[in-house]
Amino acid sequence: MSQRPIRILAALLGLCPALATAHFQTLIPSHDLLQADTPRQVQLDMRFTHPMQGGPAMDMGQPVRFGVLGPDGNRDLRDALTPYQITGQTAYRADYRVTRPGDHLFYLQPAPYWEPAEGKMIEHFTKVVMDAFAGEPGWDRLVGFPVEIEPLTRPYGLWTGNLFQGVVRRDGEPVPFAQVEIEWLNDGSFTPPADAYVTQVIKADANGTFSYALPRAGWWGFAALLEGPEKLRNPAGKAVPVEQGALIWVRARDMQ
Repeated sequence: MSQRPIRILAALLGLCPALATAHFQTLIPSHDLLQADTPRQVQLDMRFTHPMQGGPAMDMGQPVRFGVLGPDGNRDLRDALTPYQITGQTAYRADYRVTRPGDHLFYLQPAPYWEPAEGKMIEHFTKVVMDAFAGEPGWDRLVGFPVEIEPLTRPYGLWTGNLFQGVVRRDGEPVPFAQVEIEWLNDGSFTPPADAYVTQVIKADANGTFSYALPRAGWWGFAALLEGPEKLRNPAGKAVPVEQGALIWVRARDMQ
């Protein structure tokens, strides 16, 4: 057998891991809804990982911003952050006690992450909305991130099969035809039949609006990935491109 087919096969096999390597910053609360019988203490888990594949986790630096927009206004929660290790990489947790009814929008700006395989820095501006005691409103508020998803569908109380819609924004303005990647936070109960099923990929329309029907119960992450307007320096001091991700997490439940 000639060496040329072997080299081609090896190259193709080398590409396989790259087919499903979507990075997602998670921000998952222990409760998506608080009711009368729900503990008021909420724990939020933050990992930089590949959700559908169940890992691996990437090392997180000290977050730049972490807080909540709630009934009491905007609160900085960085002092509540506690680092912990997962497969030898740093992740974070934080505890928060709910004191008033209403929507609580938790948000996170992690430290930029250097991805040598892609030759770029990654910043994922992430948020999740938790409702406490059916208080509403506030679920469609914007944090004011450079890139952000504005939910058009209330991002909690969702049934499996509901259509989730949002608008991708940069500096407050809609981003036409933005690409949005979607992954399910795998709890170990499902194995994708092929790499193409790991990350769903859709495009927003001319107004920056996207839609996706949630096919399974659990947490779903939506990541609109945009090129940053300015370069950042990698650990070696070289100016490199930046991927800015606008992320939002929502949870769907089966109707039983």
